[in-house]
Parts: sequence; structure tokens; C-alpha cells
Amino acid sequence: MSERTYFGTDGIRGRVGEFPITPEFMLKLGWAAGQAFKRDGQRNSVLIGKDTRLSGYMFESALEAGLSAAGVDVKLLGPMPTPAIAYLTRTFRASAGIVISASHNPHHDNGIKFFSAAGTKLDDALEAEIERWLDMPIEVCTPGELGKASRVDDAPGRYVEFCKSTVPNEFTLDDMTIVLDCAHGATYHVAPKVFRELGANVSVIGANPDGLNINLNVGSTHLEELKKAVVARGADLGIAFDGDGDRVLMVDRDGSEVDGDELLYVIASQRFAEGRLKGGVVGTLMTNLGVELALREIGIEFERAKVGDRYVMERLLANNWVLGGEGSGHLVIRDCTSTGDGIVSALQVLLAVGKSGKTLTDLRQGMSKLPQEMINVRVGQRFDPFSRDEIVAAVEKAEAELGSAGRVLLRASGTEPLIRVMAEGQDADSIQRVVRELARIVEQSGP
Repeated sequence: MSERTYFGTDGIRGRVGEFPITPEFMLKLGWAAGQAFKRDGQRNSVLIGKDTRLSGYMFESALEAGLSAAGVDVKLLGPMPTPAIAYLTRTFRASAGIVISASHNPHHDNGIKFFSAAGTKLDDALEAEIERWLDMPIEVCTPGELGKASRVDDAPGRYVEFCKSTVPNEFTLDDMTIVLDCAHGATYHVAPKVFRELGANVSVIGANPDGLNINLNVGSTHLEELKKAVVARGADLGIAFDGDGDRVLMVDRDGSEVDGDELLYVIASQRFAEGRLKGGVVGTLMTNLGVELALREIGIEFERAKVGDRYVMERLLANNWVLGGEGSGHLVIRDCTSTGDGIVSALQVLLAVGKSGKTLTDLRQGMSKLPQEMINVRVGQRFDPFSRDEIVAAVEKAEAELGSAGRVLLRASGTEPLIRVMAEGQDADSIQRVVRELARIVEQSGP
């Protein structure tokens, strides 16, 4: 990924109005993507979906124009979860899918994600091909070859039915009370339908988007309101999505948070008990060490990938495994869908609850998370922390202090100017001290 100019770990992202998140760039990006995805001898089409940010209208129009100029038809889906675009790209046999979203970021950010015709994130080679076309001047195809645009009016209904199809026909959520937090984002009009149609008694918060309130004090990055709602309403659990719907976190009946690491363990352990796990589990460098220890204790192989769902998917494909994910709630379940899907992942957790006859509280008890501390150090511009001798020396000192019972991780964010400083181990006080000292040194060493 170091060779990419525009693409980070999850597409292209930044602040609206600042290059490259501008209408001019999006026009060029649409044309470049159209050239990269276009295949001779067939009528090519690309789907465009978006979350609920106000700026999505502007970028949707710019991308549409660029794709049309490249001679590619456009199908507009409107506000839809990111995984819905992946699914619909496959079902429409489209050349690619484009998502206009900055995921869990605030409304003043936006970005672009791409899906291949198979509904998977693009590989490095195809991203490089798009960037190659970005360096060329736009050449508009002949008027008779311009791409046409149309709207897909039944996209939400198609996706709702798909989500329900990922659990057995006999599975219901009757007698279960659930609170959903849709982050004022892309799941606001589909998630409540999915869970209600499966029989749950559903209450909803964060489902009134106005273009500016996406992720604002709600959703998977702000669980406080969901925790209050679950306890106040005596719900069995709460489910929180992020702004584009590819992540999910949960809240237990007592208001305690259940993160992606714990959800991954719940799904894996129940599937393993039923003999349908199909291999091991892939986490990331950030996955809590407690997950690895708990899975290995019951006989499940565990492997770490680089941070980012695309890298989790790479390892799953290489091993022919089906289950992986991140602590942020980005779970990949290959025998259900082709990318991280918050609604589908939540249904798999609820399926584990139903099949086991236990509560979420009971199922998560099998894993004990080790104390983990992380500080996001904001820097003026991104840099490799291991390019600084003083940071390398500090990491080596910290690793020696923690010994074999702990670990240290520093990594540059692929989407923001942040250096993530993390450590975990047996002693919470030592972990906190180590992380704070490392964060101080990183902050002083930045460009």
C-alpha cells in the first residue's frame, strides 16, 4: 500500500472540500474507475451507494458524470449500507460497486470505497490501475457511447431479504427485546425491518439522519445512549452499527459493552461446538491476546493479519477459513457474505445465542480480555513510527518490561493522521504506564 498515492487501507478518505475529497477529483475518479473496470465487448455498469452525509449528493453526481464520460452505465442505490452495495454488485452482475462514505468518521469527512464484481474489496493491482488512469487527461467517449444512469428503487427491500436469508428459515427472534442504534447512518431504514421481520420487539435510536448528524454521539463509536436505552427498556441486548453499516458492537442486558473481539469469540466458539466452524479464525495485530488464548484453549487455530478487513479477508481466503474480524466490530463471515456486514454479523451472534440456549452474557464468559490500552497520537502528517530511532528504542524497552506475557504495537492509521500506540499484558497499571510513555515519545518525534 506504500506505493498508492490516494488509496489507504479502506479506500480514499479525507475532509470534504480538501483534496482529494473535492467534486473535481471525484469527477476524475469516476472516469478513471470507469476506464479501469471497463471490459471490451460488453455493456459495463457500476453501482453507486452512499451513507447519509450531506456531501454524498455532491460526490454521487460527480462520480456519475465521470463514469458516464467513460462509457459506463450507472445504477444509483441511494443511502445504503456498505455491505449492501457489495451484495447488490454481485446480484446485478455489475462491473464494480462504489460506496460514498467515511464510515465511523464525522459528517465533515467523506470517502470512496470500491467493490469488485465479486463483491470484495479491490486488490492492490486494481487500485494501482485506477491511479494510473488518474494521471491521464479525461477523454470523453462519443455521445452515442456515453453511460446511462438509472435509480434502483427496490434496493432496500432486496438487501433486507438477503440479510434474513443468512440465518435458517426456522430461526426467529420471537420474545427477544432489542434496541438498535443506527448511528443516523446508512442502516437507518433497513436494520429495523430486518430484526422486526424476524420477530424481535425492536426499539430504535439514531435513525433520524439529517445529513450532518451521522455518528454524532451515537453508533458503534459512542455507545453511551445505547447503554442507557438497553437498561431503561429492560432489553435483552443492544446492537450498534457505524455510519455505513459494516461494523457492529453490542451492549449486554446490564449495559456492558461487547466489542468485536468478544463477538468474534461468541460466533467462533458456538460454531466450533456445532462442528461448522470450517477451519480457524483470523484476527488482526490489534486483536486482544485474550481472544487468541481462549480460542486455542478450546482447539481453534488463530492467525493475525494486518489491520483492515481486506487483510483479514486475504488470510481467510489463503487458509480457506470463513471467520475473522477486528475489535472495532468489523467481522467477516465468508459463508454468509463477501465483506464485513454489521447486520449479518449481529444475526450470527443472535443465532449463536438461540442455538446455545444461553444468553449473550453467558456466551461471552468463555473469554477473558487482557488489559489493553491504546492512545491515538495525532500527528501533523503520517509517518512510519519505526523510522525514528528514539521510538524504536522506546518500543524495545517497553517489550523488555512486559516480557512474554504482553506485547506492544505501534501503527500508522491508514485513514487519518494518527499513530496508534497500543500495549497489552497481565498488569493494567504497567500497560497504562508503558502506553503513555510511548505516546509521549511518538508525539515528540513527529514531523
